[in-house]
Amino acid sequence: MSWIKYALKRLLMLIPVILCVTLILYTILSLAPNGLARQKLGQDASEEQIYALEEEMGLHDPIIVRYVKYMAGVCRLDFGVSWINSNNVLNEFAHRLPYTLLIAVLSVLFAVGVGVPLGIFSAIKQYSLFDYGSTFVAMLLFSMPAFWLGTMCQLLFCVTLGLLPVAGDKTWTCFILPPLILGANTLASMIRMSRTSMLDVIKQDYIRTARSKGAAEGAVILRHAMRNSLIPVITQVGICFAGAIGGAVVTESIFGINGVGMLLINAVKSRDVPIVMGTVIFVTIIVGVINLIVDLICAVIDPRIDLAS
Repeated sequence: MSWIKYALKRLLMLIPVILCVTLILYTILSLAPNGLARQKLGQDASEEQIYALEEEMGLHDPIIVRYVKYMAGVCRLDFGVSWINSNNVLNEFAHRLPYTLLIAVLSVLFAVGVGVPLGIFSAIKQYSLFDYGSTFVAMLLFSMPAFWLGTMCQLLFCVTLGLLPVAGDKTWTCFILPPLILGANTLASMIRMSRTSMLDVIKQDYIRTARSKGAAEGAVILRHAMRNSLIPVITQVGICFAGAIGGAVVTESIFGINGVGMLLINAVKSRDVPIVMGTVIFVTIIVGVINLIVDLICAVIDPRIDLAS
């Protein structure tokens, strides 16, 4: 039952994190120059109309009062409505979340499925031509910004060759290039992390002992080295998945996918506070849950990890 207590403890720790993040964000958004009422009513609106709308939106209350009222609504699962189009925040997020999760999951699967075997094989064949080649690929991918790589691949595969759609999210072909672009940087991290971790493990005394007892090299790698080397790799996977959720902002903007990233960036541009706040809260919870799942998986792989402590 220790893992249940650990999970509950970690979930409770999300509460102060959410409070700190949302308070800072709400304060920053509230201190920005105010022009939302005029933006919504148009330039022809009178001062009385603007004042009435600002009063309705609660913009005349002190920041801390507005924040407390907002968080009280969040506790009732009421995230409010958009200040721009009056859409329900919870419904808007639920509608766009599957697109972002699909891109993030596919990007991490691509990075792990390709990067971990490359890194492990590079460690086994250290200082070989394959090792140098995979290290070069990792450094190359790691140095490429996602917006530049996405634009170049879009021009090549979509515009020049016409193999994939330029933008959109209506067909399955729209979700081929975005995960590859989003997972390129993660792929580089997986290659480097799995190679480094495997190199550390195969130099341990118990690996030399297994070899001296006559165990086959394949059995030594699969049964002894690989399992122990996966702990830091799985931890890195959790970090990369959380980064993929945030990195979807750039990828969705490039490929015109109506996911959480596009929702957030449009809300920030228009200072749509309920959308920004709701999105940040949801993403914070998702990242916290992902990190919790990663810790539990590490405990399953390595029984020496004591969650109770």
